Amino acid sequence: MASRQETVKSTHRVLRISQLDALELNKALEQLVWSQVTQCFHGFQPGLLARFEPELKALLWLFLWRFTMYTKNATVGQSILNIQYKNDFSPTLRYQPLSKNQKLWYAVCTIGGKWLEERCYDLFRNHHLASFGKAKQCVNFVVGLLKLGGLINFLIFLQKGKFATLTERLLGIQSVFCKPQNVREVGFEYMNRELLWHGFAEFLIFLLPLINIQKLKAKLSLWCIPLTGAPDGDSSLASSGKQCALCGEWPTMPHTIGCEHIFCYYCVKSSFLFDMYFTCPKCGTEVHSVQPLKSGIEMLEVNAL
Repeated sequence: MASRQETVKSTHRVLRISQLDALELNKALEQLVWSQVTQCFHGFQPGLLARFEPELKALLWLFLWRFTMYTKNATVGQSILNIQYKNDFSPTLRYQPLSKNQKLWYAVCTIGGKWLEERCYDLFRNHHLASFGKAKQCVNFVVGLLKLGGLINFLIFLQKGKFATLTERLLGIQSVFCKPQNVREVGFEYMNRELLWHGFAEFLIFLLPLINIQKLKAKLSLWCIPLTGAPDGDSSLASSGKQCALCGEWPTMPHTIGCEHIFCYYCVKSSFLFDMYFTCPKCGTEVHSVQPLKSGIEMLEVNAL
């Protein structure tokens, strides 16, 4: 009696989002496996894998089907989410695993269908005969009907929550939970904290590009290191012309913006083009015009060195 009760599994309705998540996990696994396989052929002749790509993919998916659907009645994505397939054609309310025919037809519809579609497109692309053109139109028509059927099935799935794919509906296989799901209790304090930090992060992502970091840095440097005063005129230019006020190096093509500080031409020009309200980082003078330094002042500085 106890062993009989253990074989009886109660079915539990699977949420729509869980079924869609399982499909996405299956796609991610297929991409991961295929990327690992393609890396094994990097050292071979280019184009070697392309000729047998549909067949190789079919063998890989058939291998995965053998150790997932055929033995466990669930795909890899469903196993991760504690989901498996049940036979929806069974008249009993208890859990009934998939029949062997359902498993085989599932492999034919999913693996065989993808292989046939890829191989047909490859064949039609390499042959341009009139007979192949008619066959291509027939294949495109059939594929279009299947896509339309998949769209209609998805709309019905969103309404009723059963059979996420057209293959599941045709074969009568339904997703159910393997074990009863416990109710998740999440405190409102945790949820409010997560929502608050998420909103704050989005606000920073929106605000940071609008802040002129260079200008803010210049303002802070003026407040932290106030200028004690400097003499005006050409002599002050000569005394303060040993280094660029931006990069701190010897001025290359020295220019001035109207204050007593000297700048490299490329430093001040790029800063002015980046920020039309650029000010001197040393004294805060606004840029009205970028003028080259007088040659007499430059020679005076060279002679002083």
